[in-house]
Amino acid sequence: MAELIVAGILVLVVGGCACVFWAARGGPRWARVVAAVTLAVAEAVGRSGRKGVGRSGGSDD
Repeated sequence: MAELIVAGILVLVVGGCACVFWAARGGPRWARVVAAVTLAVAEAVGRSGRKGVGRSGGSDD
């Protein structure tokens, strides 16, 4: 069951990346919408992954 969930997520990620690639080259409107959603989700995931991570080491001399 877990394998099906992971496979489904992988298909969505690859499809989203394909739409981003296609939309950047002037694809149809639905591809641009999917690309925008994909980029927004990627941004949200990136931000949530950085929460709680502060600057490490060094001084601002």
